[in-house]
Formats: sequence, structure tokens, C-alpha cells
Amino acid sequence: MAASMAAAARRLRRAFRRSPLWGGLSRRPFSSEPPPASATAVRDAFLSFFRDRHGHQLVPSASVRPRGDPSLLFVNAGMNQFKPIFLGTVDPRSEMAGFRRVANSQKCVRAGGRHNDLEDVGRDLSHHTFFEMLGNWAFGGEYFKEEACRMAWELLTQVYGIPEDRLWVSYFGGDPKAGLDPDLESRDIWLSLGVCASHVLSFGPQENFWEMGNTGPCGPCTEIHYDLAGRGGAPQLVELWNLVFIQHNREADGSLQPLPQRHVDTGMGLERLVAVLQGTHSTYDTDLFSPLLDAIQQGCGVSPYLGRVGAADEGRTDMAYRVVADHIRTLSVCIADGVCPGMSGAPLVLRRILRRAVRFSTEVLRAPPGFLGSLVPVVVETLGDAYPELRKHSAQIVNLVSEDEAAFLASLQRGRHIIDQTLRRLGPSDLFPAEVAWSLSLSGNLGLPLDLVELMLEEKGVQLDSAGLARLAQEETQHRSRQAEPAQERGLQLNVHALGELQRRGVPPTDDSPKYSYSLRPSGGYEFGTCEAQVLQLYTEDGTAVASVGKGQRCGLLLDKTNFYAEQGGQASDRGYLVRVGQEDVLFPVPRAQVCGGFILHEAVAPEGLKVGDQVQLHVDEAWRLGCMEKHTATHLLNWALRQTLGPGTEQQGSHLNPERLRFDVATQAPLTPEQLRAVEGTVQEAVGQDEAVYMEEVALARTAHVPGLRFLDEVYPDPVRVVSVGVPVAEALDLASQAALQTSVELCCGTHLLRTGAVGDLVIVGERQLSRGTTRLLAVTGEQAQQAREVGQALAQEVGAAAERLSRGSQDVVEAQRLSKDMGRLTDAVDTAVMPQWQRRELQATLKVLQRRANTAIRKLETGQGTTPAFTAEAWALAVCSHMGGKAWGSQVVAQGTGTTADLEAALRTARAYALNQL
Repeated sequence: MAASMAAAARRLRRAFRRSPLWGGLSRRPFSSEPPPASATAVRDAFLSFFRDRHGHQLVPSASVRPRGDPSLLFVNAGMNQFKPIFLGTVDPRSEMAGFRRVANSQKCVRAGGRHNDLEDVGRDLSHHTFFEMLGNWAFGGEYFKEEACRMAWELLTQVYGIPEDRLWVSYFGGDPKAGLDPDLESRDIWLSLGVCASHVLSFGPQENFWEMGNTGPCGPCTEIHYDLAGRGGAPQLVELWNLVFIQHNREADGSLQPLPQRHVDTGMGLERLVAVLQGTHSTYDTDLFSPLLDAIQQGCGVSPYLGRVGAADEGRTDMAYRVVADHIRTLSVCIADGVCPGMSGAPLVLRRILRRAVRFSTEVLRAPPGFLGSLVPVVVETLGDAYPELRKHSAQIVNLVSEDEAAFLASLQRGRHIIDQTLRRLGPSDLFPAEVAWSLSLSGNLGLPLDLVELMLEEKGVQLDSAGLARLAQEETQHRSRQAEPAQERGLQLNVHALGELQRRGVPPTDDSPKYSYSLRPSGGYEFGTCEAQVLQLYTEDGTAVASVGKGQRCGLLLDKTNFYAEQGGQASDRGYLVRVGQEDVLFPVPRAQVCGGFILHEAVAPEGLKVGDQVQLHVDEAWRLGCMEKHTATHLLNWALRQTLGPGTEQQGSHLNPERLRFDVATQAPLTPEQLRAVEGTVQEAVGQDEAVYMEEVALARTAHVPGLRFLDEVYPDPVRVVSVGVPVAEALDLASQAALQTSVELCCGTHLLRTGAVGDLVIVGERQLSRGTTRLLAVTGEQAQQAREVGQALAQEVGAAAERLSRGSQDVVEAQRLSKDMGRLTDAVDTAVMPQWQRRELQATLKVLQRRANTAIRKLETGQGTTPAFTAEAWALAVCSHMGGKAWGSQVVAQGTGTTADLEAALRTARAYALNQL
């Protein structure tokens, strides 16, 4: 077998010398073999093939953070960023709406959620948590099966030079239960391209029918496989490329309906393709990983990587190589895209990945401290040309990985100490307490994986209280469920069929430009105009299009135009009401407006009948709209102030606002200090005090591409795009020579804003917490709420000052000292929960902590009498009682705890009283 595989590898290399890829490829420094195609050349050849030969537009990889898709922890396939096209919800003004044939290389992470390869990584030669997905797409029937298959075959056999007899294909063999016939069209296409009939296989829906989820677009797929064995034996097939023909929609009842438009969605893993082209069975034996494996050997001083698995991998050295190499790629890519190790969701998964990498590097490879961070430059060198964000954020990636590695190693040391302390208190047959194990775990204080805690106990021959641990896990789940923010009601939606029908009928997107029609009155207030519109379509709650609705019926209204702001860009939807022209006394409340593929759907409960063709007049809730405008302009000022305070590299991670408050997520290396928080508020107050004009204008998206200081979030922007500039006209802000965007707040934004900054009134940051190691969430209020927050903070500061004064005077009365201590506790609770400036909260919390400690010290002195020796210690007292209960005790002179049976508590209390009386 080894000889046949070597021969196959030689044949493949000879084929590559005839391939167009061969020219210009240089010898790899880590190989003495003839140089195969590099991963960079393979990626570039794929992209240039579709661009130059077949007219595809190259689209950059999306971030691994899913864009507006709560169903995913990470982007796990190339098609994720194109889901709005498949679902029909793409903004018709965006560049994406014009996509017809595109190609790219997409960064993907499969760890956690439905697709989770984490625990498999390292055990074999192929699994990865991070990989690149090469793909090409055709939208709206631009091309379909024949052209997709022909292009794939051309690329693999003519450009990459893979021998045709090494390729096999599979196609959908039908599903009688679903009423789906075999995809004979795909079979015949492959045969016409010269694929040997014996290499064309049919399979059922599990293998060859792709679905996005339980519902949504789906369709048959045909897969191209590579035979690792070749002519040397029985076929050993690995999947190379999956070509999906999206033509159905899976409905909520499980049925399949034809889609309004057909699409092609293909995906091919770069790592597996490169392994094939470089003549190896293992993706780890390619130039995507060899530099990392070399760096691991040099940094750890271990034996070279040999690619062993299972029992042959003695000591799991090669598994550790693979784990560390894979995980540092994942960590680097995720952190570059703003996903940092944290405590929930995707950040928690990334935290587990980092800790798994640290465990294998330190325990198996015996890596020195800080080793993991030293591998980041190798990742950047390998992938940085394809994904420039890795080079841009390389220093941040090194810092975060190194800091988290050091924190985990410190936690390990502390965890071992706690385990040893606990074991000294246990009897020979005692179970290890679940509470202690939980406090050590990722869900507790130290962040150690539970399997590691169990392994540490196993090494000491101690069994964990698994039942108790399961109970704690259930309690934690219930607690998180109670603490979670309630999920917002989805509201009425237009499905892919409804959107397709509107497009088929030529219904234009809703004209929502009237939402920007408002002005300042001479008196200073805002004037919002009304908007007259025609009802184009009505929908029932289940999305069915109807010609009319009756009294009391909840419905969705599609109008030709609207002045309602539909929820998007982090701003809450407008609310208000509409009336039928000629019947202005009957109000139709509109609590929400949502955008679906460029159409604005207004939700309402009809107090009377309404039909298609009716003329209506819309009125927004002016107080609600003004509150949103105030918060949105304040959000821009906050973003600008953060960059001024923390540095120009500070990046927004997300935001959401309504009239009550605004939420802002920002990438930070550490929590903001009280001084920084105060400085940010001061910068905002300065802009508010200057009452600067807020300029808004729509411009061509291309004009904004190279403006210094103008930030682009991971969003799909419309074209033209709306620019919001504070204090500087938009034309001047976009002038490349003016540098104005570096001197003030300039952002791309579709939201509604104040016309002058003075109306913000004030801004106070009232909350701050770390979402992950690299992301801080700020909560802020404005206007009267901000003033009230400052007043509350000032009042609490005065109370804390008065308490400090009382404490400084001292007390000779235990009761008075205890009362003061309780007052400190009450003040601490008030400061912790009050809506007040966060910088002031942090300062008062620090002060109260010192005061509480001093108060407790004063109480102990008064209770025991300063300078006197206690009659007995708490530890001795607990030991006497717990010994009587068949247990153990430990502690100090003033506090102690212990274990024992609870069969006779009365006897234990008598023992405690007797001991105390004997000692006094």
C-alpha cells in the first residue's frame, strides 16, 4: 500500500508539472521533494479561474461573526453571507442585490452548535475548527447545473491537473417519500463530460440533498470525490467539492415548494484540496500547517511531527501538534474578526478552544509560558496575504492570546492548590465536593474545563460527586434562563414566496425617504410631517397575501411609501398610527415596521375593515421618534469620544438603541478605568455644548471607500449610502485632502438623527461589563435621564461621605458599630444597582469596600475587647463539634467551617454550648 501511495503521489506531481499552476512556484524550505503547488497558488488559481475565465465577481470573505443571524455561533459555510439572497430579503439598493455570479474564499469555523468538530480535532488527520471554503455561486438562474458541473470539472482536471480517473461523482438518487425524482440531469451531465459511468454513483437525501435548516431554501447536490488509492487498490474516496442546486423551499409543515428563483451554491475545502494537490492524505502535511508544526517543534524542543494517530501516537505528541496548530489558527482568525474569548456564546467556545490548546501545549509538548502567543506571527505570515485583517490586528491577537494563556496557567496552579487543600479535609471514601469542582470550572471562578478537573482528581485516585455536579449544572442553566434578555417577538415576516411574488409583479421597493422629512421649528421643537400612501398588499398573521382584512384582525400592510423608520442599523422601529383618508376618526395603531427585502411591512390590528387600494395617512409617534433620534446622535458622539479617549484603533462591535437607553459594544483590551469613562463623557458633553449642526446626505458608496477615519462595520451597505457628519458638511468630510473625518464624528448610517447636537442634552454611561476579553458593553442614557443619573450619583456620594465621617469619629458601642456596618451594606447595594454614572459607581464601590473593612474591624475589636486574648478559637470550637459529628473542621481564629453527619443536630448544638462554657 505504501508503494502504491508513493506512486500515486508521483503521478499527481507529474500531472502538476503540466498544470498552469506549476509556473512560478518556489521550493518549500521544509521539503526535499519536488515542490507541489502552494496553498496560496491553489487559492489564487481558484479565484482567478472564476474571475478571468467565467466572469465571476470576487467577493471578500465575510467575518466569522455571523451578520444578523442568531442561529449561528460562527460562519460555518461560504453561503452564510448570501442567505439574504436565497431568502429574498436582500436590500435592493445594496451591492449584494446585483450579484449574479460570484466567487470567494470564506473563513469558516466549526466549533459549537450544529456543526462542531472541536473534540475531533487532533484525533485524526483531517478535522479542523478553522478552514477555508472555496466557493462559486450563481444567483437567480444566472447558470445552473450544466455550467456549474462543467466549470468544476474544467478547474479540477485542466487547471489543477488532477487525473480524471481519480475523480468520482455522486448525485441525488431521489426521495419517493418527499415526491422527489432522481436528479438524472446531473448524472447525464457528468457522463457527457467524460466521467466513467462506474464512477457516477447515486445516493439518497441524507448524502445528496442539502438543506439550510429545518425550514428554508434547499435542493439536490452533486459531489465530486477524490480517490486516494488510485489504481493501487479499493477506492478510498474523500469529498472534494459539493455543488448544491437550490431550487426548493422547505416549509414549516415539512413540505417542499419550488423557489421563485434558482441558485447554485458550491463549496470546496481549501485544506483538503491542497492535501490532494500536494500528494498527501493529511491536511496537516501541507504548507498551510508545516510552518506551524516546525515552529512548535522549535519552541518546545520535542521530537518532530510524524503524523501518527491512535495507539501509534504514544504520549499523544502528534495529537498535541495538531491541536495546537489548528487552534492557534482559529484563535487568530476569530480575534482578528472581533470574537474574543469570553463567558457565553461564541466567545465561550473560543475560550474553550484556547484552554484546550494551552493544555496540550503545556502538558504534552511541555511548552514554555507564553508559547501560544509566539505562534501568532506564523499564522499571520501564512494567512495574512489572503486575510489582511490578521496583519492589522496581529499585535492585539498576540496580547489577548498571551494574556489568556497566562491567566489559564495561573488558574491551573490555583486549582491544583484548592484540590490539594480540599483532599486533606476529606475522608478516604469521601467524594470530591461538587461545589468545589464547580467553582474551578469554566462555569465557575477559575475557568478550568470540567474534564480537566476530573482528570486531575483521577490522577489522585479521587472520585467526583457527579450527581451533585449535574444538579449544579441544572441550577446554572435555570439561572441563565432567568437572567437572559427576553427574546423579541419576531413579528410578521414576508417569506421567500411572498417576496418572490412581489418581485414577479414588478412591485417597487417601499419608498421610505419621507422618514427623513422633519425640520426644526423656530421655537426649537421638531416638526414631523405626515405621509399619504396607498395600500399595495395586505397580509395575514401567517404571511398569506389577502385583498382585505376585517375588524380586529392582526395584519401586515405594504404601502407604496412610508414615513415610518423600520428597525435596522441598531435603531428601534418607529411606532404610531395610520388613518384611512376620509375616515380620520378611526385610528389603526402601528406598533412596529419591519424591512423585508426592501419592502416595509407595517404591523397593525384593524379596528375596521381595510382593503388593497385604500388611501391612508401615516403619523409617527413623535415623542418615540425624537427619543430615538436623540439616542442615535448620542451613539455617534459616544463612538467618536471613545476613539478620542482610547485611541484611533478603537472599533465599534455593535449597538442598539430605543428612546429609553442606548447600548454600545466596543473592542477594548481591558475594562475602561473610571478616568477613561469620565473623559469619554466629557468629550460628548463638549460636543453637545457646542450645539453643532448634524449633516446628512446620500452619496455613492464608492466615494466613501478611502476616506481616512471613516469606519465600515461588517454590514451590507446600500448604494447610495447615507453619511452622517457632525459639525462638518458631508462633502467636506469626504474630501480626501481635508482629513475632516479624523477630526469629528463621520459615519455611514441609515438612522434618523437630531439636526443639532445640543438637543442630546447630556450623556451618562450608567453601565459597563465585559462581554469577552476583547469586548466591552456600555449602557448610556441621555437628556433628562442623564441629569437624573447625575443627581442620584451625587446624592449617593454624599451619603458615602457622611458614613465615612461617622466611621472616622469612632464608636465605643458595639450596637452603634453594627448599625454603621449595616448602613455600609445598604449603601453598597444602592450604589451597585442605582442608575448613576459608571465612573462614580466604581469610585464609590472602592471607597465602600475600604469603609466596610474598617467597620468590621472596629466591630471585632469592640466584641472581643482590644488587646485581650480570646478564650478559644473558631477553628478549635468547630473541630470539637465536627469531631462529635464524625467529620472534620478547618479555619482560623475568627472563622471556621467543617463537615459531618446531620443525624443528631440537637446533640451537636449541646456539644457546641458545652465547649464554649467550659472555655470561658
